[in-house]
Amino acid sequence: MQIKLPSKDRTVYMYTLEGRDQVNTSLSSNVPSSRVAFAAVHVVADPLADIDPSSGGAIDWDATLAYRRYLWSLGMGVAEAMDTAQRGMGLSWESARELIVRTGGEVRGPEDKFAYGISTDHLDDEHPYSREDILDAYLYQYESVQPVVGTPVVMASRALARTAKSSDDYLWVYSRLLDQIDKPVILHWLGEPFDPALRCYWGSSDTVRAMESCLALIESYQEKIDGIKLSLLDKDLEVEMRSRLPEGVKLYTGDDFNYPELILGDDKGYSHALLGIFDPIAPVAVRALAALDAGNRQAFLDTISPTLPLARHIFRPPTMYYKTGVVFLAYLNGHQSHFRMLGGQESMRSVIYLADLFVLADKAGVLIDPELAASRMQLFLQICGIG
Repeated sequence: MQIKLPSKDRTVYMYTLEGRDQVNTSLSSNVPSSRVAFAAVHVVADPLADIDPSSGGAIDWDATLAYRRYLWSLGMGVAEAMDTAQRGMGLSWESARELIVRTGGEVRGPEDKFAYGISTDHLDDEHPYSREDILDAYLYQYESVQPVVGTPVVMASRALARTAKSSDDYLWVYSRLLDQIDKPVILHWLGEPFDPALRCYWGSSDTVRAMESCLALIESYQEKIDGIKLSLLDKDLEVEMRSRLPEGVKLYTGDDFNYPELILGDDKGYSHALLGIFDPIAPVAVRALAALDAGNRQAFLDTISPTLPLARHIFRPPTMYYKTGVVFLAYLNGHQSHFRMLGGQESMRSVIYLADLFVLADKAGVLIDPELAASRMQLFLQICGIG
């Protein structure tokens, strides 16, 4: 099968699909046992909603919830209303709350692993707030989605990053929040590449010093913390932090550049996973994790490593726009009927970027139906004036 694709030099070349099939071969539908794995999941926009464009957009609830059921059917956990769902980039708090409640209502039992993000994003980005205001904002969001069954993910707060004068302010807010939440949480340290507004989180631009502050909190509240999702794209720092976590506290890798080796681990430990890239590569990821469950470390690497060039392309700088690539793959794979996003974010990556994504997805073996994917890619290029 061949398709004409544009290249960086403005010429068009003929690409022959490899048809590499990792998706439908020996697909496991069991929940991974050796690692806890969540996909941070995207939302499907409603392209026919006649709304004010400045509102961000409307959600196609049927398609959005169907995708979550699909992930659970594979054995993949769902992390809801995280940054992959365009939290803070088109998804309002009101929509996030509805998303959490609706998805939580789809959980069938403990086999459907479910986590959901709480933050302070209903606060005005331009308004100055006190530590007490930020604490109250976190608690408001937490209480607004109770009694949803799942693990709260305490997302990094732009308001706190803007307000805090030192690490003491972070520790003050987080310690009082953990005092009042009645179930174990996952902390989330989202780095500047994903959100420039979170620069100097934990009170320092030096990530090693910031890590010390975060570890001090975890040490004091280990019984209230299931784990921490680390999204810094710094594998060495992740390995260091992982080695220093109290027993029973998990490190969930959010490193979409180095996840195979971090999940595989070494004789000193390994990372669990809460990854945006697990949204588009879920079938392959579950099959790789099944190999790891069986003790076959090489089969794990052989299965998941071909997805790494795709992931590094999707999350390349400016990393915050990775959601566009995730949604484009969902469109190519038939999980949604269109390539539209909340807030018009489909325009945040170039045509060349998306053409290269198509090639890397084929080479990674994540195209469920290569013929459908090729026809949708061709239609997209025609709309862009490339025939």
